[in-house]
Amino acid sequence: MSAPVVTRFAPSPTGFLHIGGARTALFNWLYARGRGGKFLLRIEDTDRARSTPEATAAILQGMAWLGLDHDGEIVSQFENAPRHAAVAEELLAAGKAYKCFATQEDITAFREAARAEGKSTLYRSPWRDADPSTHPDAPYVIRIKAPQSGETVIRDRVQGDVTIRNDQLDDMVLLRSDGTPVYMLAVVVDDHDMGVTHVIRGDDHLNNAARQMMIYEAMGWDVPVWAHIPLIHGPDGKKLSKRHGALGAQEYQAMGYPAAGMRNYLARLGWSHGDDEFFTDAQARDWFDLDGIGKSPARFDLKKLENLSGQHIAQSDDAALQQEIAEYRVAAGEPALTDAQSDALLRAMYCVKERAKTLPELLDKAQFALTSRPVEPDEKAAKALDTVSRGILKDLTPQLQTDSWVRENLEDILNRFAESKDTKFGKLAGPLRAALAGRAVTPSVFDMMLVLGQEETLARLTDAAEDAGGPSA
Repeated sequence: MSAPVVTRFAPSPTGFLHIGGARTALFNWLYARGRGGKFLLRIEDTDRARSTPEATAAILQGMAWLGLDHDGEIVSQFENAPRHAAVAEELLAAGKAYKCFATQEDITAFREAARAEGKSTLYRSPWRDADPSTHPDAPYVIRIKAPQSGETVIRDRVQGDVTIRNDQLDDMVLLRSDGTPVYMLAVVVDDHDMGVTHVIRGDDHLNNAARQMMIYEAMGWDVPVWAHIPLIHGPDGKKLSKRHGALGAQEYQAMGYPAAGMRNYLARLGWSHGDDEFFTDAQARDWFDLDGIGKSPARFDLKKLENLSGQHIAQSDDAALQQEIAEYRVAAGEPALTDAQSDALLRAMYCVKERAKTLPELLDKAQFALTSRPVEPDEKAAKALDTVSRGILKDLTPQLQTDSWVRENLEDILNRFAESKDTKFGKLAGPLRAALAGRAVTPSVFDMMLVLGQEETLARLTDAAEDAGGPSA
């Protein structure tokens, strides 16, 4: 029986959750969740000058918005420094690492001489095989003894087999002269101790894999499955950066994209399952596999994100969508909806969510339900409320004093009323939209009447008949 899958996401807390990092987290989450495994979280906070609690909080908030829950406690890489150093000492004691007393000046001189002679500038320490009795009483680093011949093959599930000549690998520093471990050592020790079986990360780390494998092999540890995924590029084909607009996961939340739409889009950004574009979380967990990840960089396309977001909004549960809108308004710095507005929004959801691509767009379509009397028509809607139209609305209002406030009955009343005025219902729609919503473009008049209810509908029609554009003639 194979060991359970364990993946991890290991961001550095130096800023927000970058959209590329969010996709890496998602891929790890999907791979683990789809196989009944564990998805772990490690904060790589060894850079004390740049790591901040605020950045850690931003990363956690971004993951929470995307619904990427992790197993177990969050691991702090900085707090594990004594363990990292102990591994370096263990390798030293086993003769698989050595003390190097070379100064920075020594290394610079070596490289300048090598460059002058046209040789490789890869540093070769004279202390690698030195007799310990010759060691000076001076600061030193601990370097690993890299293999000097043969090849290292990175068996990568995305990139295929990547071969690196061992004479291209230097004796990497494991422990600095001040006793602090380097990042390369910390990552390997943490991944081993956390039981990580699959390392799924950006392909900018591909070259690191060969150097990290030296530590795995020197310690006799199992090497994890590597999967180095291509980076995300902007629409111009260049690496995604600030010039392309929003970068942080929370920025997209504040722009009003639903989390499910973002998950769907990020999953499709570099991974595919046949021709499927729209899929649910359950389908993504079932389908996601490393073999479906492409080798080429994916391009971020806002139009595709909007399209998928719209499909997810249309298929969302109304109550869940109501809750997501409340969270969006917090993220966007907007005031919370009142209880009355929230209730009205829930009633309106069925007729406004079908064609909205973002949550602000949905709220805009639901404006008729969220506004309160008196409804102020915009410039275009006001033109539909001339003297004749106000008179028609005044005549219509008594007809709507009906005991049956259902769509079929309302349609019948309005169509018969239009006939009595020797016109078509379409001619009534403009004034009705202006009276009920204050706009020329709205959901169906009948939907608005049903959402608003009889009392509010009649009150708005009465207001419009009496007040719009001045007193009626």
